[in-house]
Amino acid sequence: MSAESIFLIGPMGAGKSTLGRLLADVLGRDFHDSDRIIEERAGANIPWIFDLEGESGFRERESQVIDELTQRTDLVVATGGGAVVRPENRQVMQDRAWVVYLRTRVATQLERTAKDKNRPLLQRDDPAKILTELLAAREPHYLALAHLTVDTDDIAPKTLAERIAQEYRIAHENA
Repeated sequence: MSAESIFLIGPMGAGKSTLGRLLADVLGRDFHDSDRIIEERAGANIPWIFDLEGESGFRERESQVIDELTQRTDLVVATGGGAVVRPENRQVMQDRAWVVYLRTRVATQLERTAKDKNRPLLQRDDPAKILTELLAAREPHYLALAHLTVDTDDIAPKTLAERIAQEYRIAHENA
């Protein structure tokens, strides 16, 4: 029997990829990272896609990948932080997946992303301001879409993956 896929949403640096791999292991599922799929298909990294196609080109690629992944079952998927900006992405995730919002503080995001040059939206002055603005714009979408919201700041990733798996099982045992 197949089961609903789990999509992890939240800002960059929330731990979506790390937790996604762990959660997939706990549940015995395949893990997919939407950003990595986009890079593989484009044959280029995300900063290059942003430079060549702009954010809108990247978002179009992202929508295609999210639509495809939401049509599959038994997956754990880490999405990009901005996956929720497009209404069509929110709709397919809401209709076809169990969504977990990984919430984190801006200070934690700064620590986790400080050395990562693969994040085009942070390659500007004042990353703290950018992260704060992005969170203000996106958090209403994260909260409205999520079946479960968990804070990732002060908990070990393995412990959090086990907690999310438990919450998923509880939510689906009577479904």
